[in-house]
Amino acid sequence: MNDTASAPSPAPASKSRLKPGERRTQILQVLAAMLQEPGTERITTAALAARLQVSEAALYRHFASKAKMFEALLDFIEQSVLGLVQQIAGDDAVLGTLGAQEGRVRAARIVALLLQFAEKNPGMVRVMVGDALLGEHERLQLRMQQFFERIESILRQCLRPAAGALGSSTPTVDAQVGASVLLSFAQGRLLRFVRSGFQRLPTEHLEPSLSMLV
Repeated sequence: MNDTASAPSPAPASKSRLKPGERRTQILQVLAAMLQEPGTERITTAALAARLQVSEAALYRHFASKAKMFEALLDFIEQSVLGLVQQIAGDDAVLGTLGAQEGRVRAARIVALLLQFAEKNPGMVRVMVGDALLGEHERLQLRMQQFFERIESILRQCLRPAAGALGSSTPTVDAQVGASVLLSFAQGRLLRFVRSGFQRLPTEHLEPSLSMLV
């Protein structure tokens, strides 16, 4: 799939007067760019302000706290991924009619979508794996956890009809196991992407890998 969203390229930091919405967007763009720099430790508001060539007080005019900045990045991740994932899966009526092959195909497409989004947005991956959220408010980590739980739930919905169509006596359990394996694979690829300094791409050998898993 090629319809995954990518974060806009960072606009050059400037002292020129920007509209409130433009400055807010610029702050997030620069934060995302800093997150994708290999070796970056925990980003402080002082470092972010320095990169933007503004005061920390100027940041707080647009975001009440650094946590609010990360919440905005989480909004972007959720809005970019979850809507497309649900489109691939279909509604409950569609899921109930899926055959064995179609259910597996849709589950594989969902994993591919997640990894393609990650490849286009390296800075966001540090948020997704939790690195960037260490030391921040725990509600941010919980929200990221809930994001992946939602993905796993949708994968399970795709795989359950497939398990039933194949004659499984425990289709719900089989679907849960399959969804867990696929999500673990995806999260492992995300973590490897970060740990390699964004050199090992999440989509590396993706089709044969998914073929083995589903």
